[in-house]
Amino acid sequence: MRQFDDDRGDPWVASVAEEDGGDYKGRFYLVLEGAGANRGHPAVALTDVRWNSLKTARRTLGTMSGVELRRRLRSALGRSRAP
Repeated sequence: MRQFDDDRGDPWVASVAEEDGGDYKGRFYLVLEGAGANRGHPAVALTDVRWNSLKTARRTLGTMSGVELRRRLRSALGRSRAP
């Protein structure tokens, strides 16, 4: 898990979720969810950001910059609000 703030300063947590299924390729994906006072915001799954192993997912998440996480959050929120 990795905590970061969005453009308005609201806290978010980036974490990894696992998709059930027989195929191990791309089983793990990125999830962003509100934290702290922002906890009521529904989690956003970014299923286009995938990893083959939990180890790789954690390592990548640990090296992502705050700018990258904010960019991905903006993109995911924009897609979830689209009609």
